Amino acid sequence: MYANVIVDITHEQLDRVFQYLIPASMHVEAGNQVLVPFGRRNRKIRGYVIECTDEAQWDPNKIKEILEVFPSSMTVETQLIQLAAWMKHRYGATMIQALKTVLPVQRTVKQIEKKYYILKEEQAAQAALEEAKRKKWKARIRLLEALLETKVIPTDLALQRLQVTGVVAKPLEAKGILSIVTETAYRNPVHSMTLNHNTIQLNDQQEQIVHSICNAFDSGNRIPSYIYGITGSGKTEVYMGIIEHVLKKNRQTIVLIPEIALTYQMVMRFYQRFGNQISIMNSRLSAGEKFDQMERARKGEVNVMIGPRSALFTPFQKLGLIIIDEEHEAAYKSEYSPKYHARETAIERARLCDGIVVMGSATPSIEAYYRAQQGVYRLYQLNKRAVNQSRLADVSIVDLREELKLGNRSIFSRELTQRMEQCLEKKEQILLFLNRRGYSGFISCRSCGKPIGCPHCDVSLTAHKNGWLVCHYCGYSIPIPAKCPSCGSAYIAGFGLGTQKVEALTAQQFPKARLLRMDLDTTSKKNGHQEILEQFAAGEADILIGTQMIVKGHDFPNVTLVGILAADMSLYAGDYRSAERTFQLLTQAAGRAGRGEKKGHVVIQTYSPDNYSILAAKDQNYEWFYDQEILYRTMLHYPPKGYMAELLVTSDEENEAENAIHCYAALIQNEYNDTIKIIGPANASVGKIKDRYRKVLYLKSTNEILLIQAKDRIEQYYHKTVPNSKLRIQFDFY
Repeated sequence: MYANVIVDITHEQLDRVFQYLIPASMHVEAGNQVLVPFGRRNRKIRGYVIECTDEAQWDPNKIKEILEVFPSSMTVETQLIQLAAWMKHRYGATMIQALKTVLPVQRTVKQIEKKYYILKEEQAAQAALEEAKRKKWKARIRLLEALLETKVIPTDLALQRLQVTGVVAKPLEAKGILSIVTETAYRNPVHSMTLNHNTIQLNDQQEQIVHSICNAFDSGNRIPSYIYGITGSGKTEVYMGIIEHVLKKNRQTIVLIPEIALTYQMVMRFYQRFGNQISIMNSRLSAGEKFDQMERARKGEVNVMIGPRSALFTPFQKLGLIIIDEEHEAAYKSEYSPKYHARETAIERARLCDGIVVMGSATPSIEAYYRAQQGVYRLYQLNKRAVNQSRLADVSIVDLREELKLGNRSIFSRELTQRMEQCLEKKEQILLFLNRRGYSGFISCRSCGKPIGCPHCDVSLTAHKNGWLVCHYCGYSIPIPAKCPSCGSAYIAGFGLGTQKVEALTAQQFPKARLLRMDLDTTSKKNGHQEILEQFAAGEADILIGTQMIVKGHDFPNVTLVGILAADMSLYAGDYRSAERTFQLLTQAAGRAGRGEKKGHVVIQTYSPDNYSILAAKDQNYEWFYDQEILYRTMLHYPPKGYMAELLVTSDEENEAENAIHCYAALIQNEYNDTIKIIGPANASVGKIKDRYRKVLYLKSTNEILLIQAKDRIEQYYHKTVPNSKLRIQFDFY
């Protein structure tokens, strides 16, 4: 047996591993820290085993032996390497790709240094001050007087306020009167805020959940917990109660939040409770800030890390709790190989460190709620809002087909226009939500409201630039028709509404209203999200216009109206999860209205008012929606009632990609017969990116283990047949 070893993990680039022979008397497994001979001089260095294999990559006679194994050295690197090995097996990727995900390459980042003048000999300093006064050394006088008063002075402060440079301090250092000390300072993205030691009083439901989960933690019960609570029910306060308990047990916490919801408002709530024990990670931090937060975590200088899915790999040595807020969010699924899901990966990391996972949402993912129903997760419910006078908003559904019949071609229905005018008169605030998530070029009829769908897969067809409509599940395709296949109307088209257009039309309709727009353009600069949200929270605008980023966990007590302009944009995306995504977005958006004592109202504008996801969102009735959706998933064997995997093949040569994808399809067909259903091969939704051709194959089975075995078989065949080709494969599991 051989071990692939990566050496000096904290400094080496993660693009090279070295192979060593495992002595017969030695037990070695992935994650073990080992001592190996390295280089021509065989200097002894430590490394980490990333995988064990029976295949030699070089001449077996030239492979060196491992000298020693340290089985008890369970460092955080050991846990993360074991996690990477699990991710490689579960999701399909190279070990290097998995390692770069859990242990990102550490770029050279300049450290910040702080220097101080520290008084050593007070009597000698007093004598030196008298001498300086006699000789009229003004700069030295200022420095000595300040040191005799404060004992320690930062050098930058001495330069700014005393106009004292290092030249002045050097003679005093030589005489032993003062010392010049250099310390490494860390960049801190969490600016100082006021600590609030007054813990919010939990209601009975919140208190019961905190007590139950904390008891489970203390007793060693590691079953994941799921908190299903309506919008505004106070899930964050429950999280903080659990975190406080875990910190008292000398364990650390990771809080995962969709980046879009990681706002100043959210960070402030945690800081006021836990102070300097918290830090944050997000994509807006500089490389230096990210590096410093990881170092602070590694050294135990912070105990709570808040961030998006990448924060899951924070190098906490004593990790005890992982919280996944808004668990339903698609942002928890990686877009890059390995295409891991933070939910499953968090559960595996918690298993490795003997911790627990707590998830929560007002609109749980179907997969997670199904597991809760099956007893895989412990399910808790919060069915009342935390603020006593707060109630769920009233919701109206407007049929845009009827608006069109009455001659209203505006983006604002008559009801929404009237309610906006009333809100503006009462100095209350409005959110206008443009539902663009999942938009992928579907075509629908403006007269009957029906999209052009696939007759085989119950999803809408996606429009391609070549004038064809294509199903990305079975490959079915037709030319874009001139008339609606359902009603014969010529009014068929794709959606083309954007936030800038909405802003212009709103300004035209309500010229006196103060507007803010929140989208990728207006939030591109650092702290862009925070600045816009702070302006709106301060009442500097009447209407906030945006996409899903404006409806993620924000709490604006003066918002009494939410207008959802185009619910259908996500409803008819070519994805079996489109109804789920739509229900989640609409329910989350509705939850922004009336969070204070003022009554809230929501107007949903749609061409499909009878769709079950929209009707369920109107009543914010998750259970009814789940019952409808799980029936649909059962009938078509979609997750969680079945499992799917996508194989993506890319190549510079289209023929190479085409031949390979058909070869893999034949391989699975021959070896797994009818136990795995094959859909495709077909072109990917985007058939060519950066001159690389893309082909996809879908595998479907009721047995997840079979799909993973099929993935392993394809990877094995790939490595044997195309080791030097420009052909690449990538897997995605659903």
